[in-house]
Amino acid sequence: MFKRSSGVLLHVSSLPGPYGIGDIGPSAHAWVDWLTDAGCRYWQVLPLGPTGYADSPYSSLSSFAGNPNLISPALLAEDGLLDSLEGEGASARVNYGKVIPQKWNLLQEAHSRLSKDIKKEFLEFQEREDSWLASYTLFMALKSAHGGGSWTSWPTDLRTRQAMSLSDARFRLTDEMEWHAFGQFIFYRQLDALREYAMARGVEIIGDVPLYVASDSADVWVNPELFAVDSASGRPSLVAGVPPDMFSPVGQWWGNPLYRWEAHAADDYAWWSGRLEAFLRQADVLRLDHFTGFARYYEIDGDAENATGGVWRDGPGASLFKAAQRRLGELALIVEDLGPLGYVVEDLRVQLGYPGMKVLQEAFDGRPDNQFLPENYQEDCVVYTGTHDNDTARGRLEGENDEYRRQALAFTDGGHETFAWDLLSRAWESVAVIAIAPMQDLLGLGSEARMNYPGTAEGNWQWRMTEGAATSVLAENLSMLNENTRRSR
Repeated sequence: MFKRSSGVLLHVSSLPGPYGIGDIGPSAHAWVDWLTDAGCRYWQVLPLGPTGYADSPYSSLSSFAGNPNLISPALLAEDGLLDSLEGEGASARVNYGKVIPQKWNLLQEAHSRLSKDIKKEFLEFQEREDSWLASYTLFMALKSAHGGGSWTSWPTDLRTRQAMSLSDARFRLTDEMEWHAFGQFIFYRQLDALREYAMARGVEIIGDVPLYVASDSADVWVNPELFAVDSASGRPSLVAGVPPDMFSPVGQWWGNPLYRWEAHAADDYAWWSGRLEAFLRQADVLRLDHFTGFARYYEIDGDAENATGGVWRDGPGASLFKAAQRRLGELALIVEDLGPLGYVVEDLRVQLGYPGMKVLQEAFDGRPDNQFLPENYQEDCVVYTGTHDNDTARGRLEGENDEYRRQALAFTDGGHETFAWDLLSRAWESVAVIAIAPMQDLLGLGSEARMNYPGTAEGNWQWRMTEGAATSVLAENLSMLNENTRRSR
């Protein structure tokens, strides 16, 4: 399914622009043009769903909805739904506390100025997407009505979805539900235009699918029978995480409710197939985060204080993917197969025929059999210089011990100043079918540009590329590298 090619990892929120956060408007179209000039086939993004706790794209309020914070005010103005806007100037980092209410106010204003033609499109969108949109908008309206807290704190009749109470809520909250529906309509309208623009230029978007969903999400509220949650309180009874290891003596307690896989299997994984279909509404190729969980997953009691007492359980394996293929056809997937489970995960990946991941930053431990060294790759993998969870290449080099630096610099045969580009070049030269680098590595940035610090709840997902950083010279250099390594689009 995949040909030798390359791409860049850059989340939409990190694009430059005058409205406080990157969006799917003119700056995204300009970014596609830059990728085209650079000879890259792929633009990889993080999950595009509405963010919840700590503004994390991996803690979404819905698997089916889009993030209205990524809507372009400029495109709303072009459609006559807003007056011409003056941006506040390019910001170096995203201030979510400021951006979120600003976008909400702009959407309400735009909704009040709907033209006849766009209103007709909006009504058609609501009818077409009713299977998830009606419940999502009610969830969001109820969440707002209850101060933004988790649905598990709502009154019992709403928490347990009593029909009469839900009907009354729909009547009381009609206007707010309408605004949330409008936000989804505009998001997908703008995203469809962006994807069409990218497709015409031979650029494909790689989306990202988290394995687990947030406890506080429409997914769990609407389908509690599919998740390990208490039927009365809605709180998770069994949660995800990882066992104790060299990084943490008590493991990691993530808090995401585990799936009741037997319930999913009973209806041939219909919800999961629908979830993958929804993500494919947003992207051309999908990266499955934490693919190991489909082979085996770590089960922790929801009331546990840490992850020390968890147990390993078997996941659904290939049956889930075969069910999805029956519904959706062949799936263009990349799987994040990193972790300690070894052959158990590798057997599943090979059986399904999906390429796995290699992270070149992790190659420098002195072992010749290190799986991340390019000489140990097979073609059926995607190599990354780093991911959204890693430090930048330069930041990692500067923050590591002397032995790591010695091995890394010997591998790249260069110096500190050129290390990020040298590492990127080695990734591009490898046999991996696709090579991808975060934009921070293309720009040679340090730890100040790191996107996420796993295990921390604050200060993440805020980095933005500065205006003009993606220069024509950089595009030309990357284009030459793509040509020299036979990765040109």
